Amino acid sequence: MILDDAESSSGIDVFKDLSIFSEKEEAAIEDEIQVITSRSFMQNIVKTLKLNVQYFTKGRIYESELYKKPPIIINFIASDSVINKVNFNFYINITSDSNFNYQVLEDDPPKKIIFGENIPTFFNGMIITPSPYLNNYIGKTIRVKITPIERVSAQLKNKISIVPAARSSKVLTVSIVDPVKEKAMDVLNHLIDEYNTSTLEKKNIKSINTAKLIDDRVELIAQDLVSVDSSIVRFKTGNKVTDVTSEAGMFLSSSAQNEQQLDATRTQLRLLSSVSESLTDDSYHSIPSNLGSGDPSIAALTAKYNELVQRRNALLQNGAGKKNQMVAQFEKSINSIKQDLKNSVENSKKSFGIQISSLENQSSRINSRIYSVPGQQSKLRSIERKRGIKESIYLYLLEKREEAIISQTATSPNLKVIDRPYALDGQVSPNARMVYFGALFIGLFIPFSIIYVSDLLDTKIHNKEDLEKEIRNIPILGEIPEVKSKNVLVERNDRSILSESFRIIRTNFEYIKRGRKLVNNKNIIFITSTINGEGKSFFSMNMALTLANTNKSVLLVGADIRNPKLLLGLSSQNKNKITKRGLTDYLVDESVLPNDFINTYEIKGNKLDILLSGKVPPNPAEILMSDRMKTLFDTVSKQYDYVIVDTAPAMLVTDTLLFSQNAGFTIYLTRANYTEKRILNFAKELHSENKLNGMMLVVNDVKKSNFGYGAKYGYYSDQKKGFLKQIFTNKST
Repeated sequence: MILDDAESSSGIDVFKDLSIFSEKEEAAIEDEIQVITSRSFMQNIVKTLKLNVQYFTKGRIYESELYKKPPIIINFIASDSVINKVNFNFYINITSDSNFNYQVLEDDPPKKIIFGENIPTFFNGMIITPSPYLNNYIGKTIRVKITPIERVSAQLKNKISIVPAARSSKVLTVSIVDPVKEKAMDVLNHLIDEYNTSTLEKKNIKSINTAKLIDDRVELIAQDLVSVDSSIVRFKTGNKVTDVTSEAGMFLSSSAQNEQQLDATRTQLRLLSSVSESLTDDSYHSIPSNLGSGDPSIAALTAKYNELVQRRNALLQNGAGKKNQMVAQFEKSINSIKQDLKNSVENSKKSFGIQISSLENQSSRINSRIYSVPGQQSKLRSIERKRGIKESIYLYLLEKREEAIISQTATSPNLKVIDRPYALDGQVSPNARMVYFGALFIGLFIPFSIIYVSDLLDTKIHNKEDLEKEIRNIPILGEIPEVKSKNVLVERNDRSILSESFRIIRTNFEYIKRGRKLVNNKNIIFITSTINGEGKSFFSMNMALTLANTNKSVLLVGADIRNPKLLLGLSSQNKNKITKRGLTDYLVDESVLPNDFINTYEIKGNKLDILLSGKVPPNPAEILMSDRMKTLFDTVSKQYDYVIVDTAPAMLVTDTLLFSQNAGFTIYLTRANYTEKRILNFAKELHSENKLNGMMLVVNDVKKSNFGYGAKYGYYSDQKKGFLKQIFTNKST
């Protein structure tokens, strides 16, 4: 419990009439917490308990600190100021009661050392001697860690927790978490002792300064008394005066009273002058508070001045610099009060000057009457009066000095201990339940968060289901699996996932085809996409081969004359047999027929007729608008069972839309992990505006993990089996 000055000084209520105890100070709880955990307090605790030197014994899993009962004692040759800044770590293995093995690093070769031998180090060496507990650690490895006091005190400050028991409560709960219970309790005990010592020293500063000033004045008054007594002896001896007659008793009595008042006033004036001198320098020290002139304003200003000086000095002692904002604020307030105090003292001095002048005038009048008495008698009286005045002042100062001494012995600390430090039963850190809960939470939260964020930021389609969510009114023929090579072509009687995917698409197409009863161009199929790179040419070639695998006559037309790609599918063919003339040559030259540029190729066991794109023209759009385009499709639709037309991307160029009316069906290709969902709006617009006939969708390059049922359940022949699945399959075989 933090006590204010009134509560902490309750043991000396009998002295409450003394001015030294008239000042009250109310400690702010938050300020006191900062004082308790100050850097200087922590350093004193570290030095007292020697926490900068730690001893650890190695266990099977972790190290245990040896506190208070280490097996060795380290004597440093260097001074404490050097050791307090050392950061050093070394290992010793105690082999017997007379020697040990020394290692700086754990992997260093051990060096045999005898106890008491000087071990050279970068900080001037050290001497290790055995402790009474050495025999318990023979054969064990001890790690010694020397840490700078600044670092240890900072770590200690972070470990100590001080919180009020309740809001606005003066009761503080002080706690520390440490693996060693004894060390933790010692730290808290020394922390309380350190705070008590500091508060007592702070409270005694005023009394000590006052007693010092009084001692100086008492010494001066004592010298004056000796001088006055010597004057009386010399006067009586020289003038043979033994007694004072009552001849002018009344006048002498009046003169004595007047002189007493005059001397008392002068004494007060000198005290004020002494206070005024102490206010002239720029230092910040407490001034006497019980030697004032009786002026309540001076007493109040003195009390306020001493309070601010103490609070400023306390901040400086706790590590605050002179440029600290709080220190500067206190100095500003102190200077303001000092100026007011100077003005009040000067006004009082002027008032005392007037009183002295009045008393001197009155003394002159009385002395003029006394001069009628014999001079010797008058002079003797004057000397005796001075002695009486000096004696009264001397006794007054002795009384004040005793008050100051009593205040030092009667001061009690600001802290009252309600419970001594004690250790809680069981482990408090780490909290196993919280660790398990946190691990479980993180283990679930992070993966789900990553999945959620990646899904939230994912703007591409991945499989047929994603495409169905975006486009609901266009039929989807199927999915094409991901293949590692761009030029993979289906073979005749192939049972791979790729071939089966195209067969599914072929079956679905035939089903949709039967639902649409077209008269013209019912066998012409356009292949297009939104943008480049979605696999049109790859799909066109494999779709044509899949249809040809049913012994149907199939023509593949390369109508993407800007960026022809069908030649890539003919890489296995003899280059001399591949003609470079094609569709563009037919459209430009009206004297030729389509069959002049159609060539038959055998690809993967299938015969396929192909009309290549031809030369890339400078004006592809204008060429594709030729009337010969309609003639071409009318002719080939009668000659072939299926005509597959590889066209340009519909959103990038207008080529496909220029002759799309010649198509009976349009397969619109998308690509998994490539096609953005937002650009599918273009496909919706084409369908809603009927710009493409018989529009159908296909998803290309779908990963096997996102693929259809057959691939997931391992139905296809090229489905790879896992390691464990292969083992069980072999065993069952």
